[in-house]
Amino acid sequence: MLENTDTSLPKAIAVGVASGRVSKRDVEEHLSELAQLAETAGIEVVETVIQDRRSPDPATYIGSGKVEEVHLAAVALEASVILFDDELSPAQQRNLEKIIGKPVTDRTGLILDIFSRHARTRMAKTQVELAQLQYTLPRLTGMWSHFTKQRGGGVNMKGEGETQLEMDKRMVKTRMSELRKELLEIALQASVRRKGREDVYKISLVGYTNAGKSTLMNALTAAGVLAENKLFATLDTTMRQLSLPNGTEVVMADTVGFIRKLPHQLVASFRSTLDEVVDADLLLHVVDTSHAEFEAQIAATEAVLTELGITGKPTILVYNKIDALPEPGLLDRLRAMDTEKAFVSAKTGDGLGDLLQAIQHHQEQAFLTVTLLLPHTDGKAMTLLHQSGAVLDTQYEPEGVIVKVKISPANLARIESTAPGIQRI
Repeated sequence: MLENTDTSLPKAIAVGVASGRVSKRDVEEHLSELAQLAETAGIEVVETVIQDRRSPDPATYIGSGKVEEVHLAAVALEASVILFDDELSPAQQRNLEKIIGKPVTDRTGLILDIFSRHARTRMAKTQVELAQLQYTLPRLTGMWSHFTKQRGGGVNMKGEGETQLEMDKRMVKTRMSELRKELLEIALQASVRRKGREDVYKISLVGYTNAGKSTLMNALTAAGVLAENKLFATLDTTMRQLSLPNGTEVVMADTVGFIRKLPHQLVASFRSTLDEVVDADLLLHVVDTSHAEFEAQIAATEAVLTELGITGKPTILVYNKIDALPEPGLLDRLRAMDTEKAFVSAKTGDGLGDLLQAIQHHQEQAFLTVTLLLPHTDGKAMTLLHQSGAVLDTQYEPEGVIVKVKISPANLARIESTAPGIQRI
């Protein structure tokens, strides 16, 4: 038997629509990103097609004339799949596949496929499966070319009138219910773990996918996180300790990257993962400054954070990859902007010292310096103060022990609730 030595990737045609709100230049950038997504999924985009329309066609999204153009291009270029940058309705997807005669998927379906390939932990696998089923459920109709009625008679049969489609929908909904219960269980376990870190200052890395978050995590903590030049190279949250210049130990979390048009199914399913961002004391918003559209990527990340209800949290904009800037005057322009920022190259190590100092400043500002009066007999409260804060000074007076301590508001409130004899002075 001859061995197949053909290692070429499946070929695809990428399709986008320019309208009054979205310029042709924007669509070209979006299709470039779609090609990167396809590469991550093991697909090569060999042609891009852009349609100018005021609004999408209800039946085929791009209109019959452009569909025929895509069909002819697919035949000529031997493309095996058609990728649309925008999410298609189930009817549009079915109509396109019928006319073109090739599998058709959209950005949402492609991202879900990538997530399913890269999920490693139980949480990530459960989240991705739930998102995939949410995406698949309205599309089940097109998966059946027959709707033969099943004839009943058995104990578990509902008799004539139930179709295979109805059975499949019921099975999908049942599985989705099971996955939601499983996610709730996993989220509760994660919540318990987070409670164990309440006494620690927490930092979360956020940013557009492939902005260099994992590389920065490795540079700061030697975490050994997978860092590849691919979109969504990592999905699972990684937690590591970070030592600040003053010797304080904090916790840093690297979370899944964001992207334009991030499927709502994934935002909903990954809420439990992104709770690490919700609980963080400080966000490091990592930006790929070498990317031509980095400002649009900042806006996309901020939009997802807003969708998650994460607003007003202390944030440092970390402009990464300064070793590969496209224009020499860019740093000067960014430095003039009225935002808290740091300029680094996670690859070369440039600027990491300044970033650590900025993180330390936030960590120090998050703590109170208070003077307390403790009863001489309350040794437990003194122990808790040493465990949960930094005791700066201790004086033993006739009326009690006067302690000056630097401590987080949450820890101070917890100690005060268990030791009613403590007084602030």
